[in-house]
Amino acid sequence: MPDLSFGAYRRLHSAGQREVFRAAMEARGYYAFFAFTEDFRESLKTYSDSEMEEIGSLIGRVRSDFPKPGRFSPSWEMLWEEFQAIYDAKNETLAEISASDRSGEWQVLIDNPYMPQQVACYPGLAFLDAAYLFAYFQKDLKPNEFLRLQKVTHVHVKTGLKEATLFPDL
Repeated sequence: MPDLSFGAYRRLHSAGQREVFRAAMEARGYYAFFAFTEDFRESLKTYSDSEMEEIGSLIGRVRSDFPKPGRFSPSWEMLWEEFQAIYDAKNETLAEISASDRSGEWQVLIDNPYMPQQVACYPGLAFLDAAYLFAYFQKDLKPNEFLRLQKVTHVHVKTGLKEATLFPDL
């Protein structure tokens, strides 16, 4: 069985190698493709400026090699469009925030001030994780919602006392 990981796909150079990979993936089906797309998603989360061009090229290549990901699962019908939207939005963030300003803790907030829902906050993130989430949530942002990417400069954390819990011995 050939290696059907995203890492193996990244190392393919010829059209012939990619055709063999595509055929093997189609033969293995849903679970192999699921693992492949999750590895690809992880690359979208972790890439930085130096890999930007390669990731963009891989999105184009995978669209060509697997033009109908919905064949593996109907929920993936628009998968490459989702990946492209995340890629484009993350690149905007990478361009707007210089590498020297990326250290430290980041958080992403989603809020709709006209709805009674709670504010969603994703705290304690490294910059690349925060940039990915910021890009990920942009694709489904509703008209009255806003999305914030924030660098945390000061944190004061307090936790409750163990003795004050219902089960202090656990």
